[in-house]
Amino acid sequence: MDIFQKFKETVSSVLPIMLMVILLGLTVAPMPFFVLTRFVLGGILVIVGLTIFLLGVDIGILPIGERSGAALTAKRSLPLLLAAAFLIGFIVTVAEPDVQVLADQVKGIAPQVSKWGLILMIGVGVGLFVALGILRTVLSIPLNILLTISYIAVFALAFLAPATFQGVAFDSGGATTGPMTVPFIMALGVGVAAVRSKSAKNGKLSSSSDDSFGLTGIASVGPVLAVIIYGIVLNGGNASDSESLSAESAHSLGQGIFVFLNLLPSILKEVSAALAPLVAMAAVFQLFLLKMPPMQVVRMIRGFVLSFVGLILFLTGAQGGFMPAGEALGEVLGVASRTGAFWTVLLVAVGFVFGAIVVCAEPAVWVLTDQVESISGGTIKRKVMLVALSSGVALSIGISMLRVLFAFSLWYILIPGYALALLLSFISPKLFTGIAFDSGGVASGPMTSTFVLSFTLGASSASGGNPAVDAFGVIALVAMTPLIAIQILGIIFRIKTNRSEKAKIGSEAEK
Repeated sequence: MDIFQKFKETVSSVLPIMLMVILLGLTVAPMPFFVLTRFVLGGILVIVGLTIFLLGVDIGILPIGERSGAALTAKRSLPLLLAAAFLIGFIVTVAEPDVQVLADQVKGIAPQVSKWGLILMIGVGVGLFVALGILRTVLSIPLNILLTISYIAVFALAFLAPATFQGVAFDSGGATTGPMTVPFIMALGVGVAAVRSKSAKNGKLSSSSDDSFGLTGIASVGPVLAVIIYGIVLNGGNASDSESLSAESAHSLGQGIFVFLNLLPSILKEVSAALAPLVAMAAVFQLFLLKMPPMQVVRMIRGFVLSFVGLILFLTGAQGGFMPAGEALGEVLGVASRTGAFWTVLLVAVGFVFGAIVVCAEPAVWVLTDQVESISGGTIKRKVMLVALSSGVALSIGISMLRVLFAFSLWYILIPGYALALLLSFISPKLFTGIAFDSGGVASGPMTSTFVLSFTLGASSASGGNPAVDAFGVIALVAMTPLIAIQILGIIFRIKTNRSEKAKIGSEAEK
């Protein structure tokens, strides 16, 4: 694996974010010098950490996921496969750092909610729907049919849930698909689909590439449904004053550049909790299922170590530099938006641009685009995928800024958006539908959850809105728009392919 290529890709993703924040911070949205200094230091940590993390994922996490899926499928025991799928989904979700962050944020606005109760419900939701996704692959259930039924159930129950849980529920669907969950779940799905396609020599079953994607998208539905049910059971509760969030962030700003050192103990604990269950699971699978040779085991261990170090550096940079700068920038532009139309337009435009470039810095996005290019044999290029993802997420952040300013309901966007996405699933090629719903989950990873959510919280608070209502839901919108963008890309891809085939046939006929 070429570490220099990984470094080049990471720099090209993170550097535009840094340049834009610095430019705004030094011109139209002035921020304290120490905030910008921390942001630059955080950016360096993000670049180095993301490079090391992605290298570790390629070496250690993806191979164990693929081998586990293949080995479990080869056992030809559906109960064993589904039970293992549930366990994998549950363990990696409970340990996911993004889920921990989301649970803390929810606890801040709804003190009556149990943090670990919420986390366990999200874990159960993911586990159940990972098992459901594996069952879909084994039984050849069409992805669009399963997604349509699932989302109809989600929206029907959502209207029964308390208002304070609605945005949080859809945000949980994006938060669960973080840097630990996505690689393992996607690799598990690829492994199951690969073994299944090998056993389908008669050609009656769908191709491996069609079934290799979609598992992450299905898994994202589970926590939404679980949190909605959890909210109905608790019967809601009013959101508390969000000033505690602002006070906490203001306190962290006052810690100066030494905040990175102060963050290390908690991040070390989070990352250890995220990786320990995966390591334990890999050890159990190695002893009783995989039985890989020593050289492969050493390689896997090396990958986990690299992932551990990389994720610590990445999260330290994101939390120590990106989150404070994002909230500070949002507050400056939010205050300015009260003074005239120009600043209102600027806030929306800045959100749009941030959406376009932040998604490219998500670790899981790089994992997804790598796998897409590999599975498609290079037919679907990474650059095309990134452009489509960036366009969709840019639109979602722009809409989120409008919600902050005008406080309209999240349902006005989610209902027609998901209706369009599900409609396109019956038109777009199956492979692109699976990729699209996987993309919706991975686009809303740690970079989006930290920088973008902090930016939205700051803008909402400073513009006179209610951050507890107006800011939450931004992750849900980020997760939704790629569903539409990628499927439209699939339709365009099909049209171009058909035209080229017709042209080829025509030229051969002339000869």
